[in-house]
This record gives sequence, C-alpha cells and structure tokens, in this order.
Amino acid sequence: MATSPPMDPPSATPAVLQAPLREQFDAFLDEYRAALHRCLDGLTEEQARRSLVASKTTLLGLVKHVTFVEQVWFDEAITCRSRAEIGIPGTPDESFDLDDGDTVASVQEEYRRVCAASRGAAAALALDDVVHGNRRGPLPMRWIYLHMLRELAQHCGHAEILREQILGGAPRRD
Repeated sequence: MATSPPMDPPSATPAVLQAPLREQFDAFLDEYRAALHRCLDGLTEEQARRSLVASKTTLLGLVKHVTFVEQVWFDEAITCRSRAEIGIPGTPDESFDLDDGDTVASVQEEYRRVCAASRGAAAALALDDVVHGNRRGPLPMRWIYLHMLRELAQHCGHAEILREQILGGAPRRD
C-alpha cells in the first residue's frame, strides 16, 4: 500500500519562509502549541493520566505544565504580576499536578485560552523590547521566544514518546 509523503509543517510554507523573523517565530510557536494540544486527542481520561515515567509527567500533566509555562513567560514576565496574582503554581514541578476536576477537555480548553492570551500579550511588543517580570531580570522578547521554542519542542518530544507508549506503539495519524 502506497503512503503519501508527509505534509510540510505550516512553518515550512513559502509565506512563512519569506516572512519577517517575528512572524516566523509566531508560526513555529503555534505549530508546537497545536502539537501539544493534539497530544491528548482521542485518549481516554485514564490514558491521559497514565504515569509511565518516574517523574510526575503524564500527558495530561504535560499539557497542564505547558499552560503554566505560557503564563510564566507571556503573563508574569510581561505584566510583572506574581504567580499568586495570576493563579498559577509557584514552581514548575507543581504545575504537573492534576486535580480531580482536570479532564482532557478542561485542560485543552485552558491551554487554548492561555495560548490566545499569550498571543495577545506579545502582539504589541517587538523582539527587541525588554520585559521585566522574570526572576532572571530584564529580558528581551527575542530571548523569551527562543526559550519558549526550546521548551515547547522539548515537551513535544516527551508527548510523542508518552503517546506512543500509551497507544502501544501505534503510529500517530495526523
């Protein structure tokens, strides 16, 4: 049976390849955000919560964690509001904790909402603008974008491996 070649990701389209750097960064961020959102698609609640590694990492917890990461870098760092004011955990480790009310649907919806807020918070800022709300001190938006790309790429890899383990090695059909 012949298979079709994989489609190029949105970031590889001619429009993105020719776009200004900021638009390229946004395209890559949104690509990774979408992949993390989709990692829960089609899973049962039990599968999404299944623990397969020694750490707190589960697929549902991973998406909850990247929601936290978005808020740290696109809310706390930009607005200078504290984590308590934002209503997020104090540490990255705590951001993996699942509550009884966390479901695939609720975690995906919160992630969608937070990603939209992140886009809105960053929209008015240029890559060379400096934000002051991070414990590291003043940081340019360019660094925040690069850091987020690293974070999301790393977590996409984790999600792919966990999902493959959960589905028993069945390849993902995107």
